[in-house]
Amino acid sequence: MKQQLKIGNVTIATPVLLAPMAGYTDTAFRSICMRYHAGATFTEVVNATGIMINSKQTLHLLETVPEERPIAAHIYGNDPAIMAKAAIVIEKLNRFDYIDINCGCPVRKIVLRGCGAALIKSPKLIESIVKAVRESVSMPVTIKTRIGFEIDQNNVVDLVQAAESGGASAVTIHARYAKRIHNGPADWASLKLAKESCSIPVIGNGGVECANDVVRMFNETGVDGVMIGRAAVGNPWIFDEAYCLMQGKPYTQHTPQEHKQIIVEHLSRMLELKIKEYKVRRRKKNPVECSTALNFRAHLFRYIKGMRGCGEIRRKLQYMNSLEKLLESVNTILPD
Repeated sequence: MKQQLKIGNVTIATPVLLAPMAGYTDTAFRSICMRYHAGATFTEVVNATGIMINSKQTLHLLETVPEERPIAAHIYGNDPAIMAKAAIVIEKLNRFDYIDINCGCPVRKIVLRGCGAALIKSPKLIESIVKAVRESVSMPVTIKTRIGFEIDQNNVVDLVQAAESGGASAVTIHARYAKRIHNGPADWASLKLAKESCSIPVIGNGGVECANDVVRMFNETGVDGVMIGRAAVGNPWIFDEAYCLMQGKPYTQHTPQEHKQIIVEHLSRMLELKIKEYKVRRRKKNPVECSTALNFRAHLFRYIKGMRGCGEIRRKLQYMNSLEKLLESVNTILPD
């Protein structure tokens, strides 16, 4: 099991990374995960065209804070020239350590544009995009993809070799088919196959539910890094536990007071971000505090999982449209 991960000239001290997740991995959540030994983070998926034309709403997604580095700008598109121009903009921001190209998002509206998981069907286009981006910037370039698009049509070898041929410094593989989205068991055997098929680092993703799964993925597949997605939502401590397991150190369970502190801090920082977002957003359906509350409910749902009284709060979450109601529920389940 490797103790660090090299992506080009970037050294990631702990090879356990936070996955990019739209609606979840904003700078507020990313920086909290980094505090608990996440090795690196990614922005939410960002439209390369929006970056290229300097859309204020798009560029808002590229806001970062120093404590969340190393961090990658996670972008999508299918035109090599546009992707290259977006990469140039990103490098000039001087906020990121590398650029990650989305070749695996299964969201319908992205796939219908020929982006995200649609690229799985065209390894040669992936190679062209990686090459164009790599030649336009000095920073490392990576991709995130899946083992295949259609169920039982595995082309993971073609994908990792295309990425490597284009000049990618690493590749992340979600061990499910795009058609399955997040359903069904993850195919870790395909991660092992991917690792054996290229000479660049391979990061495994999918099927990690707990810290022990991180160690198991390393041991069973030989990957160079492990990426955690949904299992980290509401549980940033998973990175700390995985870190301790990998270092052979005892893990000290966080206290209820720390749990509550992180929830409150996360909500507060999300509000700060939402205020900034509202300054550039064209359409404002709800007041800023209401919008923050609505967005945070998905996080709170996971933060309180398994706690006494969580069922009652979950039933009421859909009616919680203010910060006061959210904090009241937190105080109910985690009193001082």
